[in-house]
Amino acid sequence: MSPHAISDDSNVVIENPKKPAIQDDVDQTPQAQSAVLHRSLHTLPLTVIGGQGSYLHLANGQRILDASTGAAVACLGHGHPRIAAAVAAQMSTISYAHSLFFSTDAAEELCRLLVNSTALPSHSAKSDSGSFSAGEPAMARAYIVSSGSEAMEAALKLARQYFLELPVPQPQRTRFIARRESYHGNTLGALGVGGHAGRREKYAPILVGEEVVSHVSACNAYRGMREGETEEEYAERLARELDVEFERVGGDRVCAFVAEPVVGAALGCVPPVPGYFKAVQRVCHKHGALLILDEVMSGMGRIGSMHAWQDPDIDVIPDIQTIGKALGGGYMPVAGVLVNKRIVDVLQRGTGAFGHGQTYQGHPVACQAAVEVQKEIMENGLIDNVKVMGAILGQGLKKRLKDCPNVGNVRGKGLFWGVSGFNFDTVNATDAQVQQIEFVRDKKTKEPFAPKEEVAMSIHEKGMENPYNISMYPGTGSADGKSGDHVLVAPAFNVTKEEIERIVELTAGVIGDFFAVKCEPW
Repeated sequence: MSPHAISDDSNVVIENPKKPAIQDDVDQTPQAQSAVLHRSLHTLPLTVIGGQGSYLHLANGQRILDASTGAAVACLGHGHPRIAAAVAAQMSTISYAHSLFFSTDAAEELCRLLVNSTALPSHSAKSDSGSFSAGEPAMARAYIVSSGSEAMEAALKLARQYFLELPVPQPQRTRFIARRESYHGNTLGALGVGGHAGRREKYAPILVGEEVVSHVSACNAYRGMREGETEEEYAERLARELDVEFERVGGDRVCAFVAEPVVGAALGCVPPVPGYFKAVQRVCHKHGALLILDEVMSGMGRIGSMHAWQDPDIDVIPDIQTIGKALGGGYMPVAGVLVNKRIVDVLQRGTGAFGHGQTYQGHPVACQAAVEVQKEIMENGLIDNVKVMGAILGQGLKKRLKDCPNVGNVRGKGLFWGVSGFNFDTVNATDAQVQQIEFVRDKKTKEPFAPKEEVAMSIHEKGMENPYNISMYPGTGSADGKSGDHVLVAPAFNVTKEEIERIVELTAGVIGDFFAVKCEPW
């Protein structure tokens, strides 16, 4: 199988020449070499020739259960006829229109749908970001691009421009604060804001430096909470750390604090403790800075609410929000930025323009694909299915893996779960459909495996073999940015109970066999 160690979106490839190629039977003569700059130049990846629902069909005859939907992307599974028909129809209408001169019905419909989806529930009718009535959208505009990295670049620029366009401009605000072990994209600006040491290392000399970005601790209860500390005390301690960092760099010099509501593959589905985001938002408001929430991986229904900030454990209104993966379900490359009304109001009273643009911004085919994906989710109650199936997934993984000596933690929300080092004691109905599983050498001390052992990737590779035929999503760096292994499970929103049970069975089987232990029977 593959010799890779990968990052949040399979971005970092570390070669191990001792491992065999993915396709051992592929002719490796120069004439047969691929013209694609694959993530590995030493091996060829498996070839997908089709997909239907939760399964991928490979050229070698395998039928793979796609338990991670790629990188938590294919939220409706593969081969959905409704989306294919909508994309074809849009192509026959108009495939491209430059957003500097034109708009399209597809772009207008998608952005209106997204803005309307930010209506506030009755329990959160007021925010320090402004006063809202229940049912009123918190966000005023949407900006559509082609990837999460592009969305983050736009969000950072927008935050900077906001302070330049205030009635009394604040041009000294040139800094951002983010969190360690975070990942916000792979372009230089987005990677510079991210705090994942392993992903930054190779490019550190050309990333923005400490004069622009600094980092504070992640909210990771498994590794960060002190003995005897309550969740409320932990949240307040992290908020104090953020406040100290604002003071250190100059509170009036910071544009925004950037964070993922539920950390994706960089830490492996780490949800915040209740009250954390309210605490850090108070710090942002104290210093006049914005709050940017990166929901590229955790948003658009993945954790059991349309937007992660609408979850009761998060319950804040961001100033700027990025979205991606489940927005278009992989049917077209599409991502976006949602902008709070107070940000839009400042721009409207100022220059009346956002000083940023992309060639494929608001691409009509991508927009139509996203519209149809979101309509399918809404019309068929799939976010409710995320909650129900997520609870079954979480309970099953925790039951099956609690006695495995090298599983430190099973954590997640909705259909976003990981095996890593979480608390096995409680499972509730809000458990998400993404699960993460963190692996440790010693369960008591939480000692991680060394990176050179490639535990997460090896578990993924074992899962891809017969008789398992399951694809999980491996990740590294969950302990300190370099050490720490985990795998994610993130099924499609329309997954069935039978498929969830199959995912639990296969996931536990692969992990148990890899560590040569017998996990709890289903």
